[in-house]
Amino acid sequence: MESKEKKLLLDVEQGKECIVYRVNGQGGFRHRVMEMGFVRGEKVKVIKSAPLQDPIEYKIMQSHVSLRRTEAAHIEVVDVDELSKVEKYSFQGTISEDADFHSEPFDKTITVALVGNPNCGKTSLFNHATGLHEHVGNYSGVTVSSKTGTFYHKGYTINLVDLPGTYSITEYSPEELYVREYITEQHPDMILNVVDTGNLARNMFLTTQLIDMNVRMVMALNMYDVLEKTGSKLDIDQLEKIIGFPCVPTIAKTGEGITHVLDHIVNIHEEKETLLKHIHINYGSSIEKEIEKIKPLIESHNEIAVDYPFRYIILKLLEGDKHTEEMIKKSFADFEPIRKQVEESREAIAKTYDEDITSVITNAKYGFIRGALNETLEWKEGVQNDLEYKADRILTHKWLGFPFLLLFLFLMFEATFQLGAYPQDWIESLVSLICDGVKSVLPEGILADLVVDGIIAGVGGVIVFLPNILILFFFIAILEDTGYMARAAFIMDRVMHKVGLHGKSFIPMLSGFGCGVPAIMATRTLENPKDRIITMMAIPFMSCSARLPVYLLLVSAFFAEKQGLMLFLIYLIGIVFAILTALLLKKTKFKNNSEEFVMELPPYRIPTWRSVLIHMWDKAVQYLKKMGTVILLASIILWALNYFPSSSPELDEIDAKIAQVDEGSEEYEELTLLRSSVQSENSYIGSIGKFIAPVFQPLGFDWKTSVSILTGLAAKEIVVSSMGILYQADGEADEESEKLVSALQNAQYKDGTHVFTPIVAFSLMLFILLCSPCIAAVTALAKESTAKWAAFAVVYTTFMAWIVSFAFYQIASLIG
Repeated sequence: MESKEKKLLLDVEQGKECIVYRVNGQGGFRHRVMEMGFVRGEKVKVIKSAPLQDPIEYKIMQSHVSLRRTEAAHIEVVDVDELSKVEKYSFQGTISEDADFHSEPFDKTITVALVGNPNCGKTSLFNHATGLHEHVGNYSGVTVSSKTGTFYHKGYTINLVDLPGTYSITEYSPEELYVREYITEQHPDMILNVVDTGNLARNMFLTTQLIDMNVRMVMALNMYDVLEKTGSKLDIDQLEKIIGFPCVPTIAKTGEGITHVLDHIVNIHEEKETLLKHIHINYGSSIEKEIEKIKPLIESHNEIAVDYPFRYIILKLLEGDKHTEEMIKKSFADFEPIRKQVEESREAIAKTYDEDITSVITNAKYGFIRGALNETLEWKEGVQNDLEYKADRILTHKWLGFPFLLLFLFLMFEATFQLGAYPQDWIESLVSLICDGVKSVLPEGILADLVVDGIIAGVGGVIVFLPNILILFFFIAILEDTGYMARAAFIMDRVMHKVGLHGKSFIPMLSGFGCGVPAIMATRTLENPKDRIITMMAIPFMSCSARLPVYLLLVSAFFAEKQGLMLFLIYLIGIVFAILTALLLKKTKFKNNSEEFVMELPPYRIPTWRSVLIHMWDKAVQYLKKMGTVILLASIILWALNYFPSSSPELDEIDAKIAQVDEGSEEYEELTLLRSSVQSENSYIGSIGKFIAPVFQPLGFDWKTSVSILTGLAAKEIVVSSMGILYQADGEADEESEKLVSALQNAQYKDGTHVFTPIVAFSLMLFILLCSPCIAAVTALAKESTAKWAAFAVVYTTFMAWIVSFAFYQIASLIG
């Protein structure tokens, strides 16, 4: 073919189709884009550009994929009418006579690993099979570590392990390596390969890699109802014969077909499955000849075959897999003969095909898939849902995309306040009733003070915000399950790229509105380690749900008329500082760092109530557990530090005056408040507060607020608990007012000036927004990066919090 017939994918007009000829570029980009289906001979359609014209959405192999313009420029294409001139690989599988499956001795426990692409319904199947309630999302990166569920079937104990969704098991991202190492090191008895039947070609690329690993397998043809609705037909019996293991139609969201899958798993374990046989994918005579040349050099080490089949090792060596190379180097005293032969084989293959080995092997895998589906799948292009099409055109529109995203976020925060106010009042009333009940039952003394002023004031002050947090997670679940989360990343990629963040960083960052720990773990979906670190350093500025109670308390007390707007503003400020942090790191530590933006855009789906409620229930349980552990313990410790020492000459003098007045009189109330205030100031926590107060005084905070900030280092909700304990002595408003809100509004210094003003309240909100993440988040940072980066995050965020709050308070106070 003449070079003038080829052009770049970037140059193809919107709505037009073309045929992939060659993928250029380097390293991870070429691997990833080819794994997503951009292989020689595949048809691609240009769908649309993002609002800022970058990235561009393409349709290939029944899925929608996003590429930046610079990446599309690496893909050579030809016109559709040139298809006949493009050589397509079409290698068939061959039945293997020289390999047995890796299996453990027969026993009554079966460990099954769930492996599949993101968005294939893997976790839904896991939930139905195990009865557990793991979160399901319609975007890549929901499962970032393995989850195990145990149940019983036909007399067997089945341990089902839900591994992270991955397009491949190469070494280009942490979740890919995690899945590969689990299979090779943990040796599950079986693999349950879950595939999206609506996109078999792309999903089966991972299947071919599992075939190379020589594992016993069952395939769940998930979302089979979607394939049937299009009128397409799949010859399952013939597909089973070609790939060598059972294939079972399933609908994970309803549980249909799961029992049939489990039956096959038991049959394979009992060695009764007649469908099971091992195949080798035929990579063509040139590659097969080179495999045979390398094979004798590594067969001397039979112990390697316990974890890795020889054929799999050779293919990985030919692909230049660094992880495999390091493993072989450690196993062989003299690696040089192997290295030399591998290099010679690579050169021979590249010379034969005029392409590098990775492209040849990937093309061959898709050739095998193409051959299998040509024999078994009669595909009919389904009519695109008109409503879905129109919705997508609006939500990703050039001018409307950004306003809709901002509108959704604003509505999320407004609803968090407005809808959450009703159940919040009910819980507040219930907490007050419990307080009154305990006071009427327990005699006055240390026990009553502990229960009422310690436990109930501390835990109750935080639990009232549970409805608001559940509403926030409801909106996040909707954002994830509909598929809009991936569209938001598509819309934001160009902006994110300009400020030093990756487009896919938007997903873990937005998840950070829920909780920083899973958001930090979700950065594993970013292949580039530098992008992961930049994103991890930005996530602490995304206001997690633990900060929400502090915001709600202060906004309710001092910005009652603009609650939704103030909450939206504080979240927006967090996003701004996340961006500034990314820019700083991009301009200093990580110059010239850039990763490609290759991301699947999953189809829009209507969330099921089950999925949304599971998400909300999971967060409610986590929140309540924190109430009963960390916050309860912190409340008791803080109460004790505030209660002791419980006697002093000054307190004795006040007690004598109280004894001389009538209980319930105005003077009695004043003396009681005075006693509580003096005791608090003279307590251990008072001493600590006065010691650290000079650090926080320039920010407008008194010693009680300073102590509350300090306790919030463990968990941000403890800030509210601390305030509930420390400010309760400053008086209450009428019975219909919220106790802590009115306490903050009425808190005064000895000279009669108010402790809190709107300026002080916003200064505190800024400090809580920007200061060091909680211990759990810092631990996650250390685990996902290094201890040095975790320490940097703590110091950097705390420094930023102090500087920003100081600047705001001082400037705002001068302006008045």
